[in-house]
Amino acid sequence: MKASRISLLVLASSLSVALVLVAQGPLNSGSETVARPRKGNASGDTTGSTTGPSTAPADAPAQSKIPSQFKKGKDLPQGVATYSTDAVTVTVDVSVLDNKGHFIPNIPTGAFRVLEDNVPQKVTAISKGEAPITVALVIEFSARFQQAYSSAWFQTLTAARGFVETLRPDDYVAVVAYDLRPEILSDFSTDRNETWDGLSRLTFPGFSEANLFDALTDTAQRMQDIEGRKAILVISSGVDTFSKLNYGEARKIIQNAGVPIYAIGLMQAYRDIMYGAGMISDSQNMTFLQADNQLRTFTKESGGIAYFPHFYGQFGEIYRDISGVLRSQYVLTYTPSNTARDGKFRKIKVDLVNPDNNQPLRINDEKNKPVKFEILAKPGYTAPKPVE
Repeated sequence: MKASRISLLVLASSLSVALVLVAQGPLNSGSETVARPRKGNASGDTTGSTTGPSTAPADAPAQSKIPSQFKKGKDLPQGVATYSTDAVTVTVDVSVLDNKGHFIPNIPTGAFRVLEDNVPQKVTAISKGEAPITVALVIEFSARFQQAYSSAWFQTLTAARGFVETLRPDDYVAVVAYDLRPEILSDFSTDRNETWDGLSRLTFPGFSEANLFDALTDTAQRMQDIEGRKAILVISSGVDTFSKLNYGEARKIIQNAGVPIYAIGLMQAYRDIMYGAGMISDSQNMTFLQADNQLRTFTKESGGIAYFPHFYGQFGEIYRDISGVLRSQYVLTYTPSNTARDGKFRKIKVDLVNPDNNQPLRINDEKNKPVKFEILAKPGYTAPKPVE
């Protein structure tokens, strides 16, 4: 009898600890929004805190619609002026980087050439210069790899906190953690106290799932209407376990959202050590390599860069590269020659050419030696559909 009581006490204690660990992780309230406050929240608080009692504000009474004789489906009265336009303006953020990932300034404006579906376009405006940035930190925090006080746990927190410390006072940042579902730990704000409060919740992971595809696409879609220079920095192993979307669907959404994604791949040195010691099988190593390739694809197709650091000392250079690329960009604007409103995807390619001979532009360093460079830009956009 005594032994039975002891067993029951041990079981109850274990269950209590498990519940506490789950409660410490992301709360998985997927209804919140990164870019906009939730409906019905008069105060504009989007942090999604569940501590303490709260009273939802009463919805404002519905107002009657303004009567109008110009209703859809009816013929307009005689003499009423009408207006329609097929004009579409496309804006392309372009970064030109040398072989060390540094931004190359002072490129002549006449050197940029834009091709849309392999058809040259007339660039109507080019601007450049530094500006504040808006960044969403999307952080993998699951019990699959980030068990409390593990090496991946420390690396995740170090990468996230280190990046926040490099931000300027006028930069906006939001923190999104994901396991089974993404949860907004802090919404976009220039108040770093809110950001640190959000990061402080990353203590004990809750679930073992890591749904990367769902978290990235959800954040990208919520950010696509934000103006200015924006990006997503995902800190992740790159492994997706249980997303509702598949890889192809996620790629299409990310391409259409127009939000550059930058990635820091976790556990690179740890994986090498474990694989070399025979503690990771060939199939497990292949899973990690595939995860790295997924991060590379998402970043490349959105106009960003993927980094795979093996040492903590590499983080500082990565932060400087991301900041330099985001703040210093060439912004190209053009009106497409293809005016069809067919809702199809149009491919964009940006080249640098010498306007005198129409040959590829040669960029030299201070020693007059040619510099290898890379052009980062979104791969395209989806044309608008006809308006009824």
